[in-house]
Amino acid sequence: MDDTPTDRMSRRLFVGAAMAGGTTLLAGAGSPRVEAATAPPDPQVPAGDERTIAELQADLTAGTLTSRGLVEASLARIALLDHAGPALRHVLETNPGALARADAADTERRSGRVRGPLHGIPILVKDNIATVDRMETTAGSLGLVGARPPADAGMVTRLREAGAIILGKTNLSEWANFRSPHASSGWSARGGQGRNPYALDRTPSGSSSGSAGAVAAAYCAGAIGSETDGSIVSPSSCCSLVGLKPTVGLVSRSAIIPISASQDTAGPIARTVRDVAILLGVIAGPDPRDPATSASAGHTHSDYTVFLRPDALKGARIGVPRERLFGYNPAVDRLAADALETMKRSGAVIVDPANLAHVGEYDESELTVLFYELKDGLNAYLAGLGPGAGAGPKTLADLIAFNEKERAREMPYFGQELFLTAQAKGSLKDAAYRTALARNHRLARTLGIDATMTRYRLDALVAPTTNPPNLTDLVNGDPGGGGSCATPPAVAGYPHITVPMGYVRGLPVGLSFFGRAWSEPALLGLAYAYEQATKWRRPPQFLPTARL
Repeated sequence: MDDTPTDRMSRRLFVGAAMAGGTTLLAGAGSPRVEAATAPPDPQVPAGDERTIAELQADLTAGTLTSRGLVEASLARIALLDHAGPALRHVLETNPGALARADAADTERRSGRVRGPLHGIPILVKDNIATVDRMETTAGSLGLVGARPPADAGMVTRLREAGAIILGKTNLSEWANFRSPHASSGWSARGGQGRNPYALDRTPSGSSSGSAGAVAAAYCAGAIGSETDGSIVSPSSCCSLVGLKPTVGLVSRSAIIPISASQDTAGPIARTVRDVAILLGVIAGPDPRDPATSASAGHTHSDYTVFLRPDALKGARIGVPRERLFGYNPAVDRLAADALETMKRSGAVIVDPANLAHVGEYDESELTVLFYELKDGLNAYLAGLGPGAGAGPKTLADLIAFNEKERAREMPYFGQELFLTAQAKGSLKDAAYRTALARNHRLARTLGIDATMTRYRLDALVAPTTNPPNLTDLVNGDPGGGGSCATPPAVAGYPHITVPMGYVRGLPVGLSFFGRAWSEPALLGLAYAYEQATKWRRPPQFLPTARL
């Protein structure tokens, strides 16, 4: 089926993973096979430390590892791979205070104080998430260099209180991929173009490209990304990772550079479902600076690992929304068919099809909402930087002027059409905004996910997360087209987790589980059971191109 121009723009803004035509199935989900590569891996890239958070904690407890040693190893690997070697460009800067914080964590541990499962563990965070330290918070833009935020983001405060070490800031699609419809995912003026560790000429996808690429390359065990529509799950899928977009309101958005008050959320990215569950337990919870989190009362858990059971699929009713979420790539569809067979063998009841009504009918209204909310939210964020932030932009209009003045550095490949459209919008009191937002929630929530899950008595919906990562193209930007299931749960504000489903010519593909609001425990359990039944993930080999 053909997408409308609005469909194509909506999908390319956030997701950044396009169809890989002509591919063939490489392996079934039940019996993974890794075919020989046509080009050898880079011999200069040593194997990374892929220990899980629990394994790292066990070694820290046993005294065979220190937090300082762990941070030193992370910093060395970043130095080896990020601008040298394969030049992945996933980290904009490392934290000058990371080693001191590691020493403090080691001292606390020796004194008998361990704050929790993240104590002494280095974590990377996306560069649109504010930190009050010697690092920048810029959304990848030169326009915010030196504009220091007055406070940590709410979820950063939770990470610090849990003993995590903020290792650095990750690259991203600049302004979270909402400046131009012609952008290349993973590119920012500060960081340049990020590269996919599985095939260096392919996109890491966006907008949380750096967070995903860094975890895939074993810079750290976990990272934090953010999503408006696809920006956690798509790069996680394209980098063979687990990524969770929580229900909007489960994790605070305070002091995160915004796009959309109704769709934005931060979320964890890691190599395993268990590590994602550990991270979520730390960052979830109310924050008076983000009114949306008041709705999370009664829905948060300090330990999401208790929901991880290898038999969670047994008796679960899993819906397959085929219409508009399948059929974009034959190889991906075959991997999905194998995944469904795996779930059946694990005792799941597969309801196929269980189509979602109205998919694609709210693409235009989604964009309307995002334009209004970007202008309102970004103006509020910039104004909150205060006079101490120097002479940096204080409004969206200021940013537009800065980009024009610095066109050679800020817009060498693509412009700021989306910024200009947002600037032309009025306030959130406009009827056009209120009507579009109500339409989104009615079609994506009430008549969409909620109605389908009620009709078929489902525990979750499953679909391929997105297509294999496309070739990076700074001339034309990300290709349009379909091949993503991110939009329905994103517009609804509902949770969505992706887990590795296999490879197409060595390129990663993920499987998505999504469902009703606050269903993170169920989704984590189902994703964990599928992960344990398949164990698809393989470390990247930093190949120059895809296997042919």
